[in-house]
Amino acid sequence: MMDMITSLLTWSSVLAAVCGVLIGIILGALPGLSVTMAVALLFPLTLGMNSADGIIMLLGIYVGGIYGGSIPAILLNTPGTPASVVTCFEGYPMTQRGEGDKALAISTLATFVGGTLSALVLIFLAPVFATFALKFSAPEFFALAALGLSAIILISSDNPVKGIIGGALGLLLSTVGVDAFTGYTRFTFDNFYLLGGISFVPVLIGLFAFSALMTSYLQPPSSIPKNAVKPVSIRGTLSHLKVGKRLKWPMFRSGLIGTFVGSVPGAGGDVAAFLSYTEAKRVSKEPETFGKGNLDGLASAESANNAVTGGAMVPLLTLGIPGDTVAAVILGAFMVHGLQPGPLLFQDHAQTVYMIFAGLLLINLLVLIFGLLGVRLFSRLNQVPLHWLNPVILILCVVGAYSVNNTLFDVGVMLVSGIVGYFLIRQGFGVAPIVLGMVLGPLLESNLRRMFILYDQGAWILLERPIALTFLTLMALLFLLPLLRRVWRARRAR
Repeated sequence: MMDMITSLLTWSSVLAAVCGVLIGIILGALPGLSVTMAVALLFPLTLGMNSADGIIMLLGIYVGGIYGGSIPAILLNTPGTPASVVTCFEGYPMTQRGEGDKALAISTLATFVGGTLSALVLIFLAPVFATFALKFSAPEFFALAALGLSAIILISSDNPVKGIIGGALGLLLSTVGVDAFTGYTRFTFDNFYLLGGISFVPVLIGLFAFSALMTSYLQPPSSIPKNAVKPVSIRGTLSHLKVGKRLKWPMFRSGLIGTFVGSVPGAGGDVAAFLSYTEAKRVSKEPETFGKGNLDGLASAESANNAVTGGAMVPLLTLGIPGDTVAAVILGAFMVHGLQPGPLLFQDHAQTVYMIFAGLLLINLLVLIFGLLGVRLFSRLNQVPLHWLNPVILILCVVGAYSVNNTLFDVGVMLVSGIVGYFLIRQGFGVAPIVLGMVLGPLLESNLRRMFILYDQGAWILLERPIALTFLTLMALLFLLPLLRRVWRARRAR
């Protein structure tokens, strides 16, 4: 593994990985700061980097953030990220009986195992998927974009109708600007700044970061008592790693589950953690100990939710479909850096892709090192007051939005997006469908129009091409999934 890393990565790539992991762990350990928000907020910092270094830094924030969420989950029973909810079930009971350092050691080791396993799956399977996808033409790309949009149903499983409305809003925003086929302007209202379309980055920062900032001011969370943080030692953490030998199979099994769940658009680390935790309890010889500090349950949850990171990259790199909301942000980063995720990415930018693969392996190794060495520091991050943190976030929001095109108009777009996002969230709408609509809208529209130009059959060509027909069938199944779930629950209730 080290030979592959050293042969492909430059010193700038290593530095980007180190910075990304450290930032991700710190932000992930702060309750209330989601990984998606962290990646969206710091995305503009990568605009001055080369494409590989920029993507590696964002992946470092992604992986480090998910791991960082386990720190307050174990020490304070407060998940730093949604993916760390299940970690609370076993991690906090261990802290209560004075085994917080042991829980952190197992969490760190499981993170490394799950993340590395998913990275290896990505490395070996992604090129195979990409070779298959080289057979794509306009009908396949249109059907693929439609399938990606149908992931809104999974992301918005609690209220699919609101998810569809959010996706439609994202599609509408993606049409603003000059029509690439005719040259006519659309929805610009004679505004010069809208000729190039609505910038993706300011909208992203507004929807995720500024809306969360408004929430923290208008709906402040309950404070965390300072005496809730239990002291932990680095030496004690290192001494507990030998327990990992007994947990190798639960971590391996959960890593595979997490990788698979991550590759399914709409499923995230929280889903993977719940599935793996349930499976660990099902096969355990001592299921009655779950919820009381069971090591199998802790290792399974952490391995699974971190394995999602590599799994989510499989559909992103090979098909251009984000596996979760963070992957949707990273998809935007690829496009801003001039890289179009999909089958041609492996053909046109093979060196960059394999640098990213090597970077992902390095990132998981760095998480293991920093996780073991930084336990005492990380346990104190939960005491950072919000009145110190929020002004920093506000400055980063403004600077990040302005730095895209160096215009105050983008700052205004960010502010409006944040305000709209805040009220949408208050009404039960998710902002992830809006992002998916904005990202996949151009791909959907351009290939739909190209399909009608190239083929006399029009839309009927979709039924004559097996790959496109398969994508449309999967899309139909995704739309039927909520209905089938309701029927199944009704039968169980009887």
